[in-house]
Amino acid sequence: MSEKSNMTIIGGTRGLGHWIAEHLNNDFNITITSRDETSGLEVAKELNVKYSNDNIEAIQDADIVIFSVPIEYTADTIKKVAPHAPQGSLLMDVCSIKKEAADALNKYAPKNVEILPCHPMFGPRVPTIERQIIVLTPVENRSGNWFGRVENYLKKAECEIVVTTPEEHDKYMSIVQGLTHFSFITLASTIRKLHINVERSRSFSSPVYSLMLDMVSRIVYQNPNLYYSIQKNNKETGNARKALIKEGIYLSKLIEDGNEEDFVKNILESSEHLDNREEALIRSDRTIGMLSQKANILTKSIGKEVGLKDLYYGNIHVGIVKKVTSKCVVLENSDEISLKISNVDILSAKDVFEWKKNNLELEDFNLSAKLPSSCDEKYLIKMFEHIDGVIDAKITDIEQINDYLTEFTFHYSTFKKEDKEYVEEYVKGIGGQIN
Repeated sequence: MSEKSNMTIIGGTRGLGHWIAEHLNNDFNITITSRDETSGLEVAKELNVKYSNDNIEAIQDADIVIFSVPIEYTADTIKKVAPHAPQGSLLMDVCSIKKEAADALNKYAPKNVEILPCHPMFGPRVPTIERQIIVLTPVENRSGNWFGRVENYLKKAECEIVVTTPEEHDKYMSIVQGLTHFSFITLASTIRKLHINVERSRSFSSPVYSLMLDMVSRIVYQNPNLYYSIQKNNKETGNARKALIKEGIYLSKLIEDGNEEDFVKNILESSEHLDNREEALIRSDRTIGMLSQKANILTKSIGKEVGLKDLYYGNIHVGIVKKVTSKCVVLENSDEISLKISNVDILSAKDVFEWKKNNLELEDFNLSAKLPSSCDEKYLIKMFEHIDGVIDAKITDIEQINDYLTEFTFHYSTFKKEDKEYVEEYVKGIGGQIN
C-alpha cells in the first residue's frame, strides 16, 4: 500500500467508521457515506474527506470498501452494495460479529472482488492504531491479493494481528465481549435494584472493588444499543449466557446447602483452568499499585504546585495540593477543586510549564544590568531562561560603559509579579549591577 488507495467507508460519520476516516486519512483517499446528508457533509468537512449520500456511487472508484454500520444492518447493507463493487477491489467490514457478515460478503461480492472480514478490538476513544489488536477472518480463496497488503500495512502501523476463522472469532467473542458485558450489565442492574448508594459504597471499598466498579461503569456508560446487538446477533453468546446463569444457580445452591467442600473444589478447579495466574496477580497488583503510587506522590506534594489531567474530560488543573485522601486530591488555586485520584494523570514539570505558558496571563518586565563586557549574549539569554519563573527572555539593548563593563537591557516574562524580585536578586548574585 505504498501508493494512496481510494477507500470508501459505508457509514463513516460515527463510531468506528468516523475513527477510521480520521486516523487513516493521511494514508488513503477517503470517501464517507451516511443516510443523514447534513451530518455527512459536516463530518466530511471536519475531516477533510469526500462525502456521498449514495453508497453505490461512492464505491465506483474504490480500491477498499469498509462497511461500518450497526450490526443489525450489516448483512442487508452488504447485500445491497457489494454486487456493485469494482473489479479487483477489497470489501471489509468492522462488525464485532463475524460469521453473518462474512457469509454476506462471500455470497454477494462478485468473484472478481476480494473480501476480508475484520474486527478492530478497540473503540473510537483510542488515540492511535498503534499497539491495537486487529482480528482478521479471511474466507478461503477470497483474499489472495489483498491479505498480504493489509497485513503489511497493519504491521507497519505496529498493530497486533490475530488471524482466525469467522466461526472461531464468534465463539471466543461470546466470552471476551458477550459474557463480560452481560456479567457487568447484570451486576450494575443488581446494584440498582438493591438500592445501593454507589458513592457511599466506595467509602467502604477495597481497591479491587473500586477497579471492578470502574469497569462496570465503563461498560454501562457506553452504547447500550451496541451491547444489545452483540447479545442478540452472536448466536454463541446465547449459549454463554445460559451457561453463566446455570453456573450461578449451582454455586448459589452449594452455599445455601452448606456444601463448603464442593464450593471450594469448584473455585480451585476454576483457578487451575485460568492460565498465567502469577502474571495475572502481578498485573492486577501493578494496577492497584498505580493508584496508591499516585496518592503517595500527591501526598508528598502537599503545599506544592502540581498539574493534573482529567482522564475523562481532558481538562488540565494546575494548583497547590491542599489535601489528599485515599480517593481524592484537593487543589487550591483561585478556587478549590476536588478530583478523584483514579481519574487523573500527574503532569510532568515540563508539561505544567507549557500549560501555564499557553494559558496564563504573563507579567512582562524590563531589567538593565551592568555586567562584564566579556559576557556572551547567547549565554546570558540561556542563563536568564534558566532562572526559576522566567518564561521568555531577550536582550533589547546593549550599551558599552567602559572597557570592562557593558549595560545589557533584558525583556522577560514571568507567571507572577513576585518573581521580579527573585530575578533581580539572581542577577545581583552573579555580580550584576542593576540600575
